[in-house]
Amino acid sequence: MVTPFAKGKVDFAAFEKLVDWQIASGSHGLVPCGTTGETPTLSVDEHLALVRACVKATKGRVPVIAGAGSNATDKSIMLAKGAEKNGADAILLVSPYYNKPTQEGLYQHFKAVHDACGLPMILYNVPGRTGVEITLETIVRTAQLPRVIGIKDASMDLSRPLALRRLLGPDFIQLSGEDATVGAYLAQGGHGCISVTANVAPKLCADLHNAWAENDMLRFGILRDRLLPLHKTLFLETSPAPAKYCLNKLGMMREDLRLPLVPVTPATRKQLDSAMRNVGVTAAPKRRKAR
Repeated sequence: MVTPFAKGKVDFAAFEKLVDWQIASGSHGLVPCGTTGETPTLSVDEHLALVRACVKATKGRVPVIAGAGSNATDKSIMLAKGAEKNGADAILLVSPYYNKPTQEGLYQHFKAVHDACGLPMILYNVPGRTGVEITLETIVRTAQLPRVIGIKDASMDLSRPLALRRLLGPDFIQLSGEDATVGAYLAQGGHGCISVTANVAPKLCADLHNAWAENDMLRFGILRDRLLPLHKTLFLETSPAPAKYCLNKLGMMREDLRLPLVPVTPATRKQLDSAMRNVGVTAAPKRRKAR
């Protein structure tokens, strides 16, 4: 989920509106305070308040997987404990970024957070953002910890889900972190996707995964092909700037970002407008009348 801002502050009203829209549109779970939530620019208080607001607004309707990643292990432990205290169902733990730990350092980081928190943990491999990849060997080793239940993988290496399925079996949860290749990821043994595109087109993304689960390959193929231009366009500039532009067009929130991120250029706006029209996501969600 993106983090809405208004005049420099977190817009909790817009965030709660986004939660309701996601659930009403069929999203199977929500992930506050991940990469798309501009987490590096959030204070600890804002981070924990967003997790709390998500849990409260969700009201148990879908699971909440709270981001708890940091390049400082002590901070990740603090965020993980905060997620547990605020009622999250699980945590998402990205590999530490910028400081580029060794594989032993990655394992010790994950183990320290695991041991300090009672929630199920999903690892997050995104080497393009962090500068370090979690190897298959480290994933297998870390998966021996009792509450490490899965991984989100945004490496775009489509051999990894099949390799991990062979190494860890079908019950180790594998979630794609890359919308454009999600069809292939599922075919290679993956279970789902933690999606950027679902911020903008939640019903279509949910329908895609429902079609896969129901073995409706005709419908799945139609939805996969329909969504591709939007997947690609949402990454013409650094995410979540394109998604926030689209959500502003949909009447969900302001386009505000926190520096060093800036709004998308006029040229990208035109391409996003076209992609949204082609997908059929053009009208602002209707507000319910007060009773």
